[in-house]
Amino acid sequence: MNISEFKKNAHMLVEWIADYFEKIENFPVKSKSSPGDIISKLSAKAPERAEKFKKIFDDFEKIILPGITHWQSPSFFAYFPANNSFPSILGELLSSALGAQCMSWATSPAAAELEEAVMTQLARLIGLPEGFCGVIEDTASTSTLCALLSAREKYSNYSINADGFGAKSRFTAYCSDQAHSSIEKAVKIAGIGKNNLRLIRCHNNYAMIPSELEAAVKKDIKAGFRPIFAVAAIGTTGSTGIDPLRAIGKICQKYDLWLHVDAAYAGSALILPEMRYMIDGAEYADSFVFNPHKWLFTNFDCSAYFVKDKAALIRTFEILPEYLKTGEKSPVNNYRDWGIQLGRRFRSLKLWFVLRSYGASGLRKLIKKHIALAQYFAGELSAEKGFEIMAPHPLSVVCFRYKPQAKLSKEKTNALNAELLDKLNATGKLYLSHTKLNGDHVIRMSIGQTNVEKKHVKAALGLIIKTAHGLG
Repeated sequence: MNISEFKKNAHMLVEWIADYFEKIENFPVKSKSSPGDIISKLSAKAPERAEKFKKIFDDFEKIILPGITHWQSPSFFAYFPANNSFPSILGELLSSALGAQCMSWATSPAAAELEEAVMTQLARLIGLPEGFCGVIEDTASTSTLCALLSAREKYSNYSINADGFGAKSRFTAYCSDQAHSSIEKAVKIAGIGKNNLRLIRCHNNYAMIPSELEAAVKKDIKAGFRPIFAVAAIGTTGSTGIDPLRAIGKICQKYDLWLHVDAAYAGSALILPEMRYMIDGAEYADSFVFNPHKWLFTNFDCSAYFVKDKAALIRTFEILPEYLKTGEKSPVNNYRDWGIQLGRRFRSLKLWFVLRSYGASGLRKLIKKHIALAQYFAGELSAEKGFEIMAPHPLSVVCFRYKPQAKLSKEKTNALNAELLDKLNATGKLYLSHTKLNGDHVIRMSIGQTNVEKKHVKAALGLIIKTAHGLG
């Protein structure tokens, strides 16, 4: 493909993308493909000869597009959002065109310094206390692993990186029993061990009970373990439970644990001053993560990870072979030393485009609208006979179930709601997900797609009620 062909094809693609967003509501939100449908249409061998772009794109439309679940549909209400926006798409396009590998300041000074500036802006935008430094990671899972590895090295005096665990370390970590699965994955990868992760019981609001955390820490100390790491969740995945950060922080300070705050989804709501109560006590935190790629209208992947002790982070990950040495004579941020990856994409560009295109006031307006839509949905559904709201809903996620008869057993109620969810998603008119809370099968309505409006929520509400009543 030469320059002129590239220009022609690129213009065509931009037109297609614009048309896609104009007609996205015509697609079934959840793909109707069955396992094997896509791969059965794809060749097992790469083509021997070059193919025309038109043929490739025709196959994209015929083979690939039917297998896409449309996360950018305003009727996508499953999981958490994975939003994009037009400014973010344009930033991503530029980043792809530049093709910069931004592992160090020298490999692209603008990328390093823009990342530093954008992360400073973000910290102030969400109200983090002074003293946090930020870096963009790919996901919150990676950010949490970076936090745990930093804690592991700090509390081993950086000996594990040098000598391995041996038999001497008996570290333990703590999170609520509602916390994200990435914490379990992190303790396995970091060598702490799944059996040394303590799951702390929650209140009926699905937030960690601080006294249970302190009891678990004291028990481990008495048994000869060394507690090093605790996670406070601000917006758990199942129910968006909000752990009491200040109380947890005081316990971590008392027993000298690294406190990591996982606000992957809910952190975006902190741009609203009235939501800052969620991080009361943030001064106790050692690290903090939220994902602009969830609810801040920035293309996946973009995870904002903040840490207080920058030196501990860098000492954990820094490595400098001869081929990476550069000759800067003043301090710069070489972000390859701030996490797991050596190679790094120019992620800050799309985030910068978003922050400037919307402005803080525009972002606040959208987040506030999504929260208001969730409150509207919860109010309307709870007034409908047979429906129950199953968890607090201070943000934009509402957990509910259908239980038409009070005497219906848990087993039958769970089966009924699983059937309801399947029937709703099979319509193609919306996409919802589920979780289990205290053994109850509940449906999650996550309202946060960039272009969602009240009409989409009302349509979803009507379909949910009609389908539920049709179950008998």
